[in-house]
Amino acid sequence: MTSRRTVLAASVAALVVAPLLSACGGDSDAATGTGSSGTKKVGDVNIGPDQNRIRGKKADEIAALVPAAIRERGTLRLGQSADASPPLGFYATDDKTRIGSEIDLATLVADTLGLKIDNDEVSWENLFVGLDSGKFDAVFSNVTVTEERKEKYDFATYRLDNIAFEAKKGSGWKVEKPADIAGKTIAVASGTNQEKILVDWSEQNEKAGRKAVSIKYFQKDTDYYLALQSGRIDAYLGPSPSAAYHVASAGQSEIVGTLSGAGGDLQGKIAATTKKGSGLVDAYAAAVNHVIENGSYAKVLKRWGLSGEAVPKSEINPPGLPKS
Repeated sequence: MTSRRTVLAASVAALVVAPLLSACGGDSDAATGTGSSGTKKVGDVNIGPDQNRIRGKKADEIAALVPAAIRERGTLRLGQSADASPPLGFYATDDKTRIGSEIDLATLVADTLGLKIDNDEVSWENLFVGLDSGKFDAVFSNVTVTEERKEKYDFATYRLDNIAFEAKKGSGWKVEKPADIAGKTIAVASGTNQEKILVDWSEQNEKAGRKAVSIKYFQKDTDYYLALQSGRIDAYLGPSPSAAYHVASAGQSEIVGTLSGAGGDLQGKIAATTKKGSGLVDAYAAAVNHVIENGSYAKVLKRWGLSGEAVPKSEINPPGLPKS
């Protein structure tokens, strides 16, 4: 029986490696290659298991902010989404090593706190179940701060949250406002903030006498992109980092519009997430600010092409996406 992990790794290969190989006229070394250390690359991005991650050092004053029970345990029990979403989180070419910007940033934070990471990849909804049950001390998995989530969780921000409309290359289409997607067929992942925004834009169109948006849902990224290339959908609305990575690596699509993941009136923020009252949020924020100040944070974002989503400092429980 094929494991979920194998399916996800195959998805990454199908989305990234194959298009690059075909685009290079047989010169595969220009697209993917093996360096002297045995790392695999797609463009400038290392997707092999030998990541040579940027590491941090324990900062004693910040580590002292961690509750005593976790300091004594010595590990940070981390939850991340199992879905393959490069460059945020996906599996390396060995089909078992978790790589991406989220695990890199979480590693920097854990290093600063003097903790080792005990990482577990689960479905999106089980990230929050894990926090509720105490299974996870933290979730680093592209979680947007929302007012509803703030009722149960504490947040320490570490990246801006932007989303993007990705359309077939050469579409000649630009998306800036709800009217631009009236009558269009757009795919989105269920249960996400981008779905909430898409539904809201569709309702605005209907109230203004325009056509509603036809919203489609698929099971995995490869399904979205196959539907896009076959013309079954006009666009896919997803996290901006993932869309930019796919556009750069596959060369078959383009970004036709971007906006804040919190909607038009508020800049969305991505944050380290912990159970409310766990006593960890101050430690997370202090650790993020420490790696921002010493420059290692900027190096990680640059490595994954996310420099444009850097935050100047970590905020604890800032204004989030409003309730419906």
